[in-house]
Amino acid sequence: MKIGIVTDSLANLGLDELLAFCAEQGIDSVEFAIGNWSNSPHLDAAALLESQSKRQELKSKLLHHGLTISAFNANGNSMHPTDGERQDAVVRQAIRLSEHFDVPRVNLMSGLPAGAAGDSMPNWVTAAWPPETHRMLDYQWNEVAIPYWRELVSYANDHGIHQLCLEMHGNQLVYNMPSFLRLHGAVGDTVGLNFDPSHLFWMGGDPIEIVKRYARHIYHVHAKDTYLHPGNLAHNTRLDHLPMDRFQERSWSYVTLGYGHGESWWRDFCYWLQAGGYQDGVLSIEHEDINLSRREGVIRSVALLRNCMPTETPDFELPS
Repeated sequence: MKIGIVTDSLANLGLDELLAFCAEQGIDSVEFAIGNWSNSPHLDAAALLESQSKRQELKSKLLHHGLTISAFNANGNSMHPTDGERQDAVVRQAIRLSEHFDVPRVNLMSGLPAGAAGDSMPNWVTAAWPPETHRMLDYQWNEVAIPYWRELVSYANDHGIHQLCLEMHGNQLVYNMPSFLRLHGAVGDTVGLNFDPSHLFWMGGDPIEIVKRYARHIYHVHAKDTYLHPGNLAHNTRLDHLPMDRFQERSWSYVTLGYGHGESWWRDFCYWLQAGGYQDGVLSIEHEDINLSRREGVIRSVALLRNCMPTETPDFELPS
């Protein structure tokens, strides 16, 4: 396995500083966030698409620092009822950039439609009752999501991209394995997972159990941790909408690797990824810890991954 980083984790650095820091830390690859929920602090996607010389300049800088691109990231809501067209355009920029840079994948979210035609806000259905929830889900899946994703898969494939990697995330239509498998079943193998255990922690899932069962669907991995606050969970539940900066009051918060789940957990996680065939894959660090500096958080995360992840191809042979 290799260590990567989501470039927004070091949004306080310029591009040249970012690449130099990654090389200094022995990071292997970068995952460039190019828009939507990111302000794209390091790249101008439109300029790169327009200019071969700008693309070559970026390729030269990456080569100089011994770095590759693991993915272009366009996280957002491309099925938003009022802003979806703009956000979808960013997704398609990411697909075209991936084609130009010979990157096989794009990382994104599934998106979340409105609950009904004419609504202006997305609607995340989290329960089976009251009865209108089923009508909402039928509209979201059959009238919006499946047609949109079938067309997007076709667009990606036409540009030579065969891995659209989704994070299972709250406030998205795809947030757990049943919802992922529903979309995958409708549109095929181009849709896989950008597997981020931190989201499953707060939603109550078991990331390692998912890796054991569904490793074939994992095309990319985000390395991010979540701290679960037992006392606050007792009365807030996991569905907590307090602002992220109210760390001491929240049920859960994103933290630096090892500060939510110890090194032994991350060792098991990496071990089962390797067992599932993710031997040459990237663990892309995503730092969103408000209590540690970006620099310190990334340095500590790199150190933990180095202690936990396999770096060589298995070569054990059973005696004949």
